[in-house]
Amino acid sequence: MTRPAPQPAPGPSASRVLICDDQELIRMGLRMVIDSQPDLTVVGEAADGDAAITGVAALAPDLVLMDVRMPGLDGLAATERLCARPDGPLILVVTTFDLDEYAYAALRAGANGFLVKDAPAEEILVTVRAVLRGEVMVAPSLTRRLVERFILHTPSRVPEERSRLAALTEREREVLALVARGLANGEIADRLFIGETTVKTHLGRVLTKLGLRDRVHAVIFAYESGLVRAGD
Repeated sequence: MTRPAPQPAPGPSASRVLICDDQELIRMGLRMVIDSQPDLTVVGEAADGDAAITGVAALAPDLVLMDVRMPGLDGLAATERLCARPDGPLILVVTTFDLDEYAYAALRAGANGFLVKDAPAEEILVTVRAVLRGEVMVAPSLTRRLVERFILHTPSRVPEERSRLAALTEREREVLALVARGLANGEIADRLFIGETTVKTHLGRVLTKLGLRDRVHAVIFAYESGLVRAGD
């Protein structure tokens, strides 16, 4: 059941956060970190996916911190349902990469990033604020590791996705391939002898042409289309 959180004194334009985790201690810890900041406020808590969906409808949070493994409706299913809504909130999945085999599927469902449960408070706040700004918070090298680990357990979509590559220019394919191999924008710029702003422009065009949400989903597409393969 969704429980509204006690309201501190947030700033006038504080971003609204809903915490969804079946462990009360985790919710308590995250709430303490979030509510310590004037630009952030926890508007409610949920102990499972169903409660999170109810809470989103009732409380209209900007961001949901979503656990994956929960009784009843898990975080993966809840993420998929919330991301399917045109006015759905941002979703930051709270997980442990080495243990949670649902992380990749949550990413495909539309999650905007990942947060490790035992991350220090400073890292939690940096990640939360970045996601609220529209960034996808998964380090490039970690994105590759995550995708390589789980892509082998996902049904192949190479024929379906490869046809979409025709929409990209040769340079855009090069940028996409390097993004998928875990290079940051600056590293790609150095590799291709172009400016970092140009890399961002190419990547933006890739996302637009392929109808992808963000950088992480571009990495997934690169693997699923066969543009790059695990181990490359």
